Amino acid sequence: MAKRLKLSLKKKSEPEIISIHSWKRLPWLVHGFSTRRGGFSTIYGESALNLGFTKDDSPTAVRRNRVAFLDALGKGSGLASWPLVTLRQTHSDLIHLVDQPPAFPLVGDGLVTEVPRILLAVQTADCLPVILVDRKTHAIGIFHAGWRGTVKRIVEKGVGELRRWFGTQPRNLLAAIGPAIHACCYEVGEEVRDKFHSQFAYARQLFRESQEADEIRQKYPLLFMTARAPGHSDLPQKIFLDLVEANRQQLLTAGVPRDSITASEICTCCNRGLLFSYRAERGRTGRMMAVAGIKN
Repeated sequence: MAKRLKLSLKKKSEPEIISIHSWKRLPWLVHGFSTRRGGFSTIYGESALNLGFTKDDSPTAVRRNRVAFLDALGKGSGLASWPLVTLRQTHSDLIHLVDQPPAFPLVGDGLVTEVPRILLAVQTADCLPVILVDRKTHAIGIFHAGWRGTVKRIVEKGVGELRRWFGTQPRNLLAAIGPAIHACCYEVGEEVRDKFHSQFAYARQLFRESQEADEIRQKYPLLFMTARAPGHSDLPQKIFLDLVEANRQQLLTAGVPRDSITASEICTCCNRGLLFSYRAERGRTGRMMAVAGIKN
């Protein structure tokens, strides 16, 4: 059974943060996944914690949200003063080594470091945020994985980058897959399915199909008779992708132990009151943030 993430609920006026209970035994690590609650933005609903500089929201509100989120995450330890390294995310497999705060904005979808007091972050609103933690070397990595990044194996490559730069052994890694859209809601086209089948031997287990429901057809079937056997035109098939399982399989392939992988069961599309969802809100939504850093 997959491990679950714990929702740490703070006061209503403060940001609500999703964290991994077992990782609290790592005193050198700070981590968390934001929700949409407890912020200063109003464009996406009252007290929304939008952490992305979207075209609709006020930059001032976003900055206040970021400070509030990091203050809540650090519990008064001054975490908001640490450099926050983010990315201009492009659904790529580009991963950056961070050994100091960058002098210019980074472009890509992954970050790795072993330097203390730097926060690595990715932003999501349906795609997967993935955090990797090396228990032995205290190196960390954080990744943004949509379907394009998943096809490009960004998480699997992330394990390789940790090994290349820091000597990480996959057996020593802990992995967390944060809140994202799940197979219940993530409908994709045939072209996406074809790309996965061209890359992964286990692709078949990542997809499910269901016939599109049509109450009118069910009530008046004779209206849809055709000359083609067996006499009725077929309804189109809906295709759903399990992006969480796709990334879990990549981690397993890379050598991360199954019992070291924690995955959130919360679907962003199903839980709009708690999380931002690009798909459910038709593109006009805020951004959540996954953050990881090394205390010392």
